[in-house]
Amino acid sequence: MPPAYVKPYVKRQKNDAMDAEAICEAVTRPNMRFVPTKTVEQQSCLMLHRARHLFIRQQTAVINSIRAYLAEFGIVAPVGRRGVEQLLEVVADKAEDRVPEVARICLVALGGQLRALKAQILEFDRRIIAWHRSNATSKRLDAIPGVGPALATALVASIADPKAFRSGRDFSAWVGLVPKQNSSGGKDKLGSISKQGDRYLRSLFTAGALAVIRYAKIHGTDHRPWLTRLWTRRPTKVAAIALANKLARMAWAMMAKNERYQEPAALAA
Repeated sequence: MPPAYVKPYVKRQKNDAMDAEAICEAVTRPNMRFVPTKTVEQQSCLMLHRARHLFIRQQTAVINSIRAYLAEFGIVAPVGRRGVEQLLEVVADKAEDRVPEVARICLVALGGQLRALKAQILEFDRRIIAWHRSNATSKRLDAIPGVGPALATALVASIADPKAFRSGRDFSAWVGLVPKQNSSGGKDKLGSISKQGDRYLRSLFTAGALAVIRYAKIHGTDHRPWLTRLWTRRPTKVAAIALANKLARMAWAMMAKNERYQEPAALAA
């Protein structure tokens, strides 16, 4: 059971006895939701994604540190991968007198750590691709526009039983891509997305939706007309969230019904 659903049954004090009593009370509720158990393969794939995500955050932290330290000596470079490489070239140049020797030792160590992180991230990417190619469901999900191997494998690894969700909207709500409700007195008030559920999946869905929008803008307005009408009257990021919601529902339907992706009639024509 999700801990958030058990918490309301905990009485005044929190201890092992109260927690056990709350669990026993919650499990007897007819409308209680339960978390299906994942397989060993799913847990292993999720570990790949979590470790890769951790290393990417560490890589960003190291890059920001290198830029900040060199900026103190008046050495800056353009934003992007090439800019960091230019900074490391300056650090490696022994004739560069703007970098003190003590600072150079620290920056060389940071550069070595950055290269090691990049190599490990590439190795994780190769293993994710290999896992993707060995899983039939993941390969079917890859056919959805905006869903690549990273999102497809993360979906297969995160969802033990797609039929545990009653509909695609329930799955999208679990990811956190539906509006947050603040309704009362028969009046429906919808706000921004709830951002509940799996933050990693939500970020992958959003990134995939932004890629689809960018592709549609480059290749003209005839591609995906409903999406074109949406971004003409709403901001791009709002349209991306709506598309991410749609992608999540499509992915759930394909997993729950064991179907393949079918292009809409407007695209197939």
